[in-house]
Amino acid sequence: MESANINIRTDKEVKIAAEKIFEDLGLNMSTAVNIFLRQTIRQNGIPFDLRLDTPNETTEAAIKEGRALAYDKTAAGYSAIEDLKAALDV
Repeated sequence: MESANINIRTDKEVKIAAEKIFEDLGLNMSTAVNIFLRQTIRQNGIPFDLRLDTPNETTEAAIKEGRALAYDKTAAGYSAIEDLKAALDV
């Protein structure tokens, strides 16, 4: 198969951010662009399924809070739903 060059222009910040993600995925820019092009052909449209599994800020804060509570010896714990409901006045 004969190869062809593609030259594109993008903002420097976009390139740097994308290269970081590709690196984390074990890819380089050329491989990532080729994946994009091949997926476009396979799906007959623009594909956006390849991404890192990164929680948003709200989820990240909840995970941090949950971990802190899990190791907090003074945090209340409940082994029965009735006890939890009573503590919440539900």
